[in-house]
Amino acid sequence: MALATGVLSGVVPILVTPFDDDGAIDEASLRNEVDFAIDAGVHGLGIALGSEIFKLTEAERDRVATIVVDQTRDRVPVVVNTGAAGATGLAVFYSQRAQNLGASGVMCTPPGPGFSAGEVVSYFRAISDAVDIPIVIQDTNATPVPASLILAIAESCANATYAKVESAPPAVQVHKAVQAVGDRVRIFGGAGGGQFLPELRRGSIGTMPFPSSARAFVEVWDRWQRGDLTGARSVFDQRILPLLNIGIGTLGAAHIVHKLALQRQGVIRNAHVRSPVEDLDPVTREELDEAFARLGWSA
Repeated sequence: MALATGVLSGVVPILVTPFDDDGAIDEASLRNEVDFAIDAGVHGLGIALGSEIFKLTEAERDRVATIVVDQTRDRVPVVVNTGAAGATGLAVFYSQRAQNLGASGVMCTPPGPGFSAGEVVSYFRAISDAVDIPIVIQDTNATPVPASLILAIAESCANATYAKVESAPPAVQVHKAVQAVGDRVRIFGGAGGGQFLPELRRGSIGTMPFPSSARAFVEVWDRWQRGDLTGARSVFDQRILPLLNIGIGTLGAAHIVHKLALQRQGVIRNAHVRSPVEDLDPVTREELDEAFARLGWSA
């Protein structure tokens, strides 16, 4: 689906990449996950860090993007992460490849810490000049993009029209970004959607969570759009917070939690996460089962 500037908003989950018992991409589960999210009413789909994209070979990256675009069937836009650590040429290659495979937009982290603002702007300018689709500037704790730099990138790059802001504290950073960029860049929240409502109150236009609670996130968004803040808070607290409250400290642990959640709901067949990853401790596993029970996801 073509993504015109200023169109994407709402709930855009970052898909997990399902693997089979041998560690290969499970195409059937991935296609099922796409349908699960779209049936929940999401407004777009993402392939990014939550998809373990950094653990995929280049052939696997292409395969995942191809499957997702094909299964989406133009029902919602698809955004693909194409950032590359320290390598502008590689980020350009990934971005052009994503566009050629049918992505509606690309999402790029900066080249890494230790680069000057000018170098970061040049990196994004090269990507913008190489593609004809929107770029989502991705701010993370590991590679932060402060509000002033988001604006500088947007002013130099015609296609840099969105940003996903999730460095800590996320709601505060969203507010700073919205204030800095005005209407020039549309700001999404991230960080698993944990600050969805505070971010909306500060001007974000959506969130990019994991897909395991997609339907609940969509209901929160719909209630917010209708002005029902009390109802939105109730849905968030009852149907999203139980999973967010699970104590996880790493991205790998988040991959485990949300793959197990999708497996429990019958969306994917296997919760395998690629190495390196440290398994959840027994108490966290027990708490996760309790959260699943509260959410009505029976074993």
